[in-house]
Amino acid sequence: MTIKGTLNTGAAIAAASVNAQVDPPPLDNEVWAPEPAHVATPLNAAPSDAIVLFDGSGISEWESVEGGDASWQVEEGGILTVVPGTKDIRTKRSFGDAQLHIEWRTPIYAEKKTGQWPGNSGVFLQQRYEVQVLDSYENKTYVNGQAAAIYKQAIPLVNASRAPGEWQTYDIIWTAPRFSQGGGLISPARITVIHNGVIVQNNVTLSGKTEYRDPPSYSPHGPAPLMLQDHGEQVSFRNIWIREL
Repeated sequence: MTIKGTLNTGAAIAAASVNAQVDPPPLDNEVWAPEPAHVATPLNAAPSDAIVLFDGSGISEWESVEGGDASWQVEEGGILTVVPGTKDIRTKRSFGDAQLHIEWRTPIYAEKKTGQWPGNSGVFLQQRYEVQVLDSYENKTYVNGQAAAIYKQAIPLVNASRAPGEWQTYDIIWTAPRFSQGGGLISPARITVIHNGVIVQNNVTLSGKTEYRDPPSYSPHGPAPLMLQDHGEQVSFRNIWIREL
């Protein structure tokens, strides 16, 4: 009995020794401070560190590109809809690098429109660089002009469009271009676009600002407003917020 107890004790000591070797001491490459700030992420709401640009309570964050109040319609349910002919609207604040969340919906037409006509609008980062908004559900058009295209520059990896009348989301990560004091381009703009939960632009490098006919090019600028386009279609938006990076 004594021998058996001795053996058991020896086995326990050996096991303890092995266990002690499994847990290493703290490593030199572990960093404990400073800790990242906590950001609350409530369900179906903007993060706690976001700037809410539109939540249905009003359009005080926006103005007409021609100056003065924005004239788009605020509808029941927290919806902002283009009033055709009232011109583009832009934020009163300016932004550089940013994370943008925006939801949009194209109208349902009694007679089907095709090409660039149904539900045309646009989200312009820094008032220059357009992510296309369009009804691209079973609607053929030039592919660098369909929904989620960087207009006339970058074709979406896939078409993640929903049917007209359904709400869609863009989550955009924007890295602004950098310019030298003399106005030269140090680094071009880059963009990632997630359309309805699907990555459709993956850290794409832009060749310059959006142009309709001419090749894109850069001219020096600093932080600038976010702009939404009046293209003559009653496109609706909701739940717009932005985080400065």
